[in-house]
Amino acid sequence: MFIGGYVSASGVGLTCPKWPLCPKGLIPMKEFVIEYFHRTVAITTSLLIFLTMISIIRARRTTPNSIQVSSIIAACLAVVQISLGGIVIVEKLHALLVTIHLGVGLALFSMTLMPVLYAYGVIKFNTTKDSISSPGRTDNILKNGEESSGPGTIGKS
Repeated sequence: MFIGGYVSASGVGLTCPKWPLCPKGLIPMKEFVIEYFHRTVAITTSLLIFLTMISIIRARRTTPNSIQVSSIIAACLAVVQISLGGIVIVEKLHALLVTIHLGVGLALFSMTLMPVLYAYGVIKFNTTKDSISSPGRTDNILKNGEESSGPGTIGKS
């Protein structure tokens, strides 16, 4: 997002007017370097997102469903983001499309952040499928007929 912001703020968004490659092919000319760098980083990042999704799906037995879903959404958003980037170029940086491109980038960042935080142990998930979270309880399960006495609950007086 930083590179895209720089491309937009510096006014070089249309220096490379063809998509996906610049006019001279894979090796950009000097005036296309910033925009070409942005596209190269986008493709590389998307490839890493897809590889992450594949590894998460392969480890589905040990990975929480929410992390799997997050990685799949991230992969889908990467495709949308790259396609939208091409449309932004073809439509000559239409303001609404550029704004949507940024919004999709933020969503993509969020969906990518979840598996990373899980991988580094910053967020953890309860692995017991039968447990129900209840504040102040150590067993996390309300027994039959029992009422929660936590804040905001309704119980018998």
